[in-house]
Amino acid sequence: MIDFQQILEPACVSVGNPAKSKKRALEHASELIVAAHPEIPSRRLFDQLMARERLGSTGLGEGIAIPHCRLDECHEIVGALVRLESPVPFEAIDGEPVDLLFVLVVPTDAHDAHLKVLAELARVFGEDANRKRLREAPDAAALFDVLLSMLSPAGNPRSS
Repeated sequence: MIDFQQILEPACVSVGNPAKSKKRALEHASELIVAAHPEIPSRRLFDQLMARERLGSTGLGEGIAIPHCRLDECHEIVGALVRLESPVPFEAIDGEPVDLLFVLVVPTDAHDAHLKVLAELARVFGEDANRKRLREAPDAAALFDVLLSMLSPAGNPRSS
């Protein structure tokens, strides 16, 4: 089972970021991740995320994107959740701009775990009611709690 409490820290959640482009949104997410995980090189993370986007957009549609990359310097799966102030063009499959991003960074050799995490995120983001709840969360703390409650099998993100 995937423990999203180990992947996403409250410090890596942001609401209302004013980014006006995919590049700026990815820069912001990279900064959040590096602040919480200083072993990850900032420039290399951003460059890898941009390189992955050049292969094909990670925009799933419905205003959601899951940018992701692998890094040798990353020793555990980590992520950032960003809700933008306004949607930005992302070349998503439905052509719609994106306002919710979950940026995922995985160790180079974490193939199976990487795919499982992406699948679980896609499942949660694929439901209209979930997207609505995420967009209505009033602040970063609430957004963190809402997402973890959706990803937690017990429905209680902070229970241990």
